[in-house]
Amino acid sequence: MSTRKISTEADPVIESRAQLVAPFVGGEKPKADWRIGTEHEKLVFCLNDKHALSYDEPGGIRDILLGLREFGWEPVEEGGKVIAMAGEDGTVSLEPAGQLELSGAPLENLHDTCAETGRHLQQVKSVAEDMGVGFLGLGMWPDKARGDLPVMPKGRYEIMMRHMPRVGSLGLDMMLRTCTIQVNLDYSSEADMVQKFRTGLALQPLATALFANSPFTEGKPNGYLSYRSHIWSDTDPHRTGMLPFVFEDGFGYERWADYMLDVPMYFVFRDGKYIDAAGLSFRDFLDGNLSALPGEKPTESDWWDHLSTAFPEVRLKSFLEMRGADGGPWSRICALPAFWVGLMYEQDALDAAWDLVKHWTVEQREDLRNAVPRQALDAPIPGGGTLQDLGKEVLAICRKGLNTRARLNSSGDNEAGFLETLDEIVASGKVPAQRLLDKYHGEWNEDVSRVYRYSF
Repeated sequence: MSTRKISTEADPVIESRAQLVAPFVGGEKPKADWRIGTEHEKLVFCLNDKHALSYDEPGGIRDILLGLREFGWEPVEEGGKVIAMAGEDGTVSLEPAGQLELSGAPLENLHDTCAETGRHLQQVKSVAEDMGVGFLGLGMWPDKARGDLPVMPKGRYEIMMRHMPRVGSLGLDMMLRTCTIQVNLDYSSEADMVQKFRTGLALQPLATALFANSPFTEGKPNGYLSYRSHIWSDTDPHRTGMLPFVFEDGFGYERWADYMLDVPMYFVFRDGKYIDAAGLSFRDFLDGNLSALPGEKPTESDWWDHLSTAFPEVRLKSFLEMRGADGGPWSRICALPAFWVGLMYEQDALDAAWDLVKHWTVEQREDLRNAVPRQALDAPIPGGGTLQDLGKEVLAICRKGLNTRARLNSSGDNEAGFLETLDEIVASGKVPAQRLLDKYHGEWNEDVSRVYRYSF
């Protein structure tokens, strides 16, 4: 989730609809300037007793953040507390229960992405080693109840935690217990954005299946392969889901702005503090009728903040975010951007991927999304077959797209090698969660704590 800094004094008040669509228009870039942004979260635990680290304890989350100063990162504070570290590789920030996230820099190719990921893991492991701390790459805490988990000192999280139980039964689990990998992609025009948005939404269940990695809750199998994905189905219906309107004629920047205006607010940021506006209307804010700030109208920064408070399977800001994957280990952090870049950054590949899914109906897309958390690659797809069958076709398109991009490293390898872990998953039909369950029922003797041996 976004890390907010103090607004500058030059923060224009929104006075026109053009200002509402400006972030999306401003995201347009020529293909030569397209970049790849990768975000990944990991669970942080004490090696000794496996508890989730709190913020203030010795060797806790705050100390880990500050330890990154050794590598040139600079603290970002809120209310006098360090809540993130900023550096050349992006931002290291905190999710609500201390999940550590790298929001990576916009990079030119997947070789750079994987190098960035490797640097980050090396740095945090170096800092954590002396503190007796480990990192776990899963989509959800395998053994922790909500009450076992700390809450980080960020104002927006306090507001969100109060609001979540009003709108769904699993929102607190989303905040406290889950981890994800996300990829941010550019577009050249409104039409390009629309095609990528639609293709990404339709194929997001495939990404969820390939990266399904959250089969345990509080020490036992939960009946799902991606429980993280299931959690989103009962978090907040006003700001999640498969967005049927994206596939309607006329979808574009204006329609997305209308959708975001209808998403209830969480907060307004003023003078370094978050003001609770949960459930209020941004449309009322535009009219100066927001009860939390009577008489005030929103600034452009307020709109940027609001754009970060919707959580559908694909999200538009000034780029497109692919949001369907569980957290995982290093190899899969590199594989997710390879998957989406292979599909999205060469027009022939994008057209071929869209051709596979463009005839699906709203109901078919929704049925597939609902089936995936339990069934993963065994989920049936429209027209017959399973996601495993579709996965073989899609990965072939990905590979062709990456081969066409022909971005080589110093050894002369292109980016297609980053798909190998996904090729193996599709060929076997076994997603990561199923392999964990095999171990749980086999060599682990139903002791889920053994999963901690598979930490980063």
